[in-house]
Amino acid sequence: MKPRRQHVLLLWLLLSSGVLTEAIEPISTTIAVGVAATLTAFIASYPNMFYYFHECCRPEWISFNRTGLQVDLDKKLFGQHIASRIISKAVNGFMTNNNPKKPLVLSLHGWTGTGKNFISKLIAENIYKKGMQSSFVHVFTSTLHFPHQSQFLEYKSQLQQWIKGNVTNCERSMFIFDEMDKMHPGLIDSIKPYLDYYDNLEGVSYRKAIFVFLSNAGGDSIAQTALDFWRGGQSREEIKLKDLETLLSLSVFNNERSGFFRTSLIDKNLVDFFVPLLPLEYKHVVQCVMAEMEAKEKEPNQHVADMVAKDLIYFPKAERVFSVKGCKTIESKLDYYL
Repeated sequence: MKPRRQHVLLLWLLLSSGVLTEAIEPISTTIAVGVAATLTAFIASYPNMFYYFHECCRPEWISFNRTGLQVDLDKKLFGQHIASRIISKAVNGFMTNNNPKKPLVLSLHGWTGTGKNFISKLIAENIYKKGMQSSFVHVFTSTLHFPHQSQFLEYKSQLQQWIKGNVTNCERSMFIFDEMDKMHPGLIDSIKPYLDYYDNLEGVSYRKAIFVFLSNAGGDSIAQTALDFWRGGQSREEIKLKDLETLLSLSVFNNERSGFFRTSLIDKNLVDFFVPLLPLEYKHVVQCVMAEMEAKEKEPNQHVADMVAKDLIYFPKAERVFSVKGCKTIESKLDYYL
C-alpha cells in the first residue's frame, strides 16, 4: 500500500514529537505508551514508510533519470561533444541493463576545468536522489586519502575493504577516484578483481557498481590534437573519439607518474571508455560564466561574461586558443566583477 502525503506527515509528527523523550512521569508515560502503540500500528500498516525518511539502497532513493542526464549534458556541459555522447550512451546502457557482466568503468581525462568532476556530479545527480551527498557515492582523492608512499600496502588493504564493504551495503554504489595522475603507481591494481568479469567474489557481486577515474594525465595529448585541428581550419566538432582514444590510453599507460602506469586495468581492457575532455575555447568560457550567473540568480550579462573570460590565461600565448584552467576559476572571478 502506498502511503498518502498526509500519512507521511503524520509519521513525521509522531517521530519528531517530544512526547517519547519527555521525563518519565505517570501521565507522560501513559501518553508515551499510547503514542508508541499508535506508531507501531501505523508502521505495520505502512512498512515502507521508513524508506521515505532514511536513504536506503532501494528505488525510492536510487533511480536512473535518463532524460535528466541527457538534458544536463546538453545544456550544462560546454564544448564537450565527445564526452557528452560517450557518457550518455555508456551510463544509459549500463543502468538499463538488469544483468551487466561487469561494473561500468569510465576514465575521464583532460586539463583542469574541462568538466571531469562536473560530469561525475551530473551522473550522480541523475541516479541518486541525494546526488553527490548520497551515502552510496564515494569519492577518493589521491593526495588526501593516499598521500604517503610508505603506507602503500596499508592503502591497498584499506581500498579493498572500502570497496567490498560499500558494495556489500549497496550493489548500486558509485566510486569516484580523483587525481589519478597523482596516485602511487600500482595502487589501483588492488581493486582489479572488482572491475573484472566475475559473477561474484566471496559472495559479493560488483557488477552493478560504477567506477569513475578522473585524471589530468593525457590532457596535453588531447590539447595538441585539438590545436592541430584548429590550425588545420577544422571545427572541434569534427574531432572523433577514434582520433584520441588509442593515443590517450597509451599515453596514460606509459606515464610513469600516473596512477595508471602499466596498470592491469588497461592491460586487461577493464576500462570501458577513455573519455577525452577537450580544452575549452573562449566561447565556452563565456558560456560557463553565463551559467554561473544564472546559478547565482543574477541577470545574465554578456559584458560581464566577456570581462571574466578575457581575464583568464590562454594557450598558446600568441594565439590564445584554449583556456589553461578551463572554467575552474570562473566562480571566484565572477564574484570580483559582480
